[in-house]
Amino acid sequence: MFESNGNDVIADKLKDNLSLKKSPVAIKFVLREEDIPEGIPKIDEKMRHCELVQKASHGDIFYATAEEQMCKGGSAALGLEEPPEKIKTGEFYYGLGRFSSVGSARKTMESIPKVDNIMYALVYAPLEKATFDPDVIVVIANPAQAMILSQALVYTMGGRVEVDFAGIQSICADAVAGPFTRRQPNITLGCSGSRQYADVKDDEVIIGLTGENIGCVVNALENMS
Repeated sequence: MFESNGNDVIADKLKDNLSLKKSPVAIKFVLREEDIPEGIPKIDEKMRHCELVQKASHGDIFYATAEEQMCKGGSAALGLEEPPEKIKTGEFYYGLGRFSSVGSARKTMESIPKVDNIMYALVYAPLEKATFDPDVIVVIANPAQAMILSQALVYTMGGRVEVDFAGIQSICADAVAGPFTRRQPNITLGCSGSRQYADVKDDEVIIGLTGENIGCVVNALENMS
């Protein structure tokens, strides 16, 4: 039986204050197989990380190892395996016509956030059903909702929201690996893969929040006028 651990309250507040249509997705990095939270099954099909996030946003709970990750570039950014050589060198994206040279592609790949440790798996769940403390919470939103969330991020401490993206590896590197490694939230505009395969809509953006300061963000949303 799943226990809320307070995640259901946080999820409800996020959905209510932002008028979200889909559940925020809780993601946990797992270093060893024995650390998989009890009762969570391994997904029984191969999918891209961005598709897995969408699947969890609709209510499913599961974990996925490198074997279940169809997109190897995304899997590598998430620390589940070493990147294929052509991803690392930029040749893959140059071949897709995204860059004018292999050099510019490689420069971009070198600057994309990635998890160095080789993880055993990632656990995915809609936030309201998560029985674990999430490392990252992914929110799929429209620009107006992202604006309100940005205001919540600066409500308490001030400053500005700094975003980092390149239009590739968005839900994997930008929205999950980046917040996990840098301990800072990020907003990304998606990528061709996530829009083609994971049904990210033309009017949607993706926000990656860090698990440890989600309470502060929710409090800000509730106190903002």
